[in-house]
Amino acid sequence: MAQTWPAVLDADGQPLRSGVEYYVLPAVTDVAGGLTLVNLNNGSICPLFVGQEPLAPVVSRGTSVIFTPRVADTVVRETRDFTVAFTGVSVCAQSTAWRVGERNPETRRRYILAETNPIPSSNAWHFNIVKNDQGLYKFQWCLNCLTGACPKPLCGDAGIVVENERRLLVLDGPAFPFIFRRA
Repeated sequence: MAQTWPAVLDADGQPLRSGVEYYVLPAVTDVAGGLTLVNLNNGSICPLFVGQEPLAPVVSRGTSVIFTPRVADTVVRETRDFTVAFTGVSVCAQSTAWRVGERNPETRRRYILAETNPIPSSNAWHFNIVKNDQGLYKFQWCLNCLTGACPKPLCGDAGIVVENERRLLVLDGPAFPFIFRRA
């Protein structure tokens, strides 16, 4: 019998749909806003990083994203690979698809960048969503999750780290729980 993976649900209990715009919001609402493009470079605009809107008098939902499952499907499923891209236009005149960057030798973490178009044969653009024990979702990146059996040493949970007063999405730290709201 073929294994079926549960659909990832949005804040209204509906499955995340391929090609539909969503905001990625923190499950803990008093921490910061939604995910967006962040400039981390000194003196250079590009590349842009995936980060989180700061907590301000008015909390921003961030920039909406579109999920595209790696295996043809109309919904995003738990532990199944997908690509994700911001829907806005980048000042860098490039794609806003998320990609895993190189490991930072100082922090030992891998930043999530928004740059270039996804390469189908590369795993650097393929993320998945896993439900935690509290029923909240976290992003994860694994070298290859097409089989649903991800080797843990190659996987990394996505969490938020603060650098230079900017909140950045990184791998290899504590997982940060998110919810999804249709745009």
